[in-house]
Amino acid sequence: MLKAASSPDVIAIGAAHVISTPPPAYGNCEGPYVWYIEEGQLGGVSLDGFWVCIAQSFPGALHEGQGTCQFIIDARADDRQREAILTLLNGDVGGVFEIFASITDTFLEPIYGDFKGEIKGLDSWVAVPGYLELRLSPIKNPVTGDVEEVKLVKPTGITSLESDMGTSLVCRYTGGIQHDHPDKYAEFAPFEYSGP
Repeated sequence: MLKAASSPDVIAIGAAHVISTPPPAYGNCEGPYVWYIEEGQLGGVSLDGFWVCIAQSFPGALHEGQGTCQFIIDARADDRQREAILTLLNGDVGGVFEIFASITDTFLEPIYGDFKGEIKGLDSWVAVPGYLELRLSPIKNPVTGDVEEVKLVKPTGITSLESDMGTSLVCRYTGGIQHDHPDKYAEFAPFEYSGP
């Protein structure tokens, strides 16, 4: 999973004690979450090899709700796969997506886009021409320029249990929500979700 956001507080959604999170550093919280599904299915429909994105914008901290979101779904998905992905992203089968849906008031029309990307830990990147550009980088020591290995372990996390912390070289979304946040919080994490 690739994640980047304009607020260093976005990761708090992964904690069981979200209420204690301080307000976002910039007043609002916005950014994209991107998942590459190496292997997966919903209701017997294969989702192997697809990308999905949830671009979100909140006027304050995530747990305060009032969010707006827009999905980007891999254009290679056929009708059945698109329906399965929308069922998942809309939160209809629980898990992290149900939590995101519960704090979102406005769902914009989904986009079916041509994802391009490479999964390489904190050197990963993904783009959907005309809508999304995200490029991660490891955190570098400001004195030596050496890469600093920083991990976040969150046993109660909802998006992942352990993440490599980094920064966004580019984090731009130009769909129905507009944001451009280079040099902000980013993380990379493997994930495994299962449900009913």
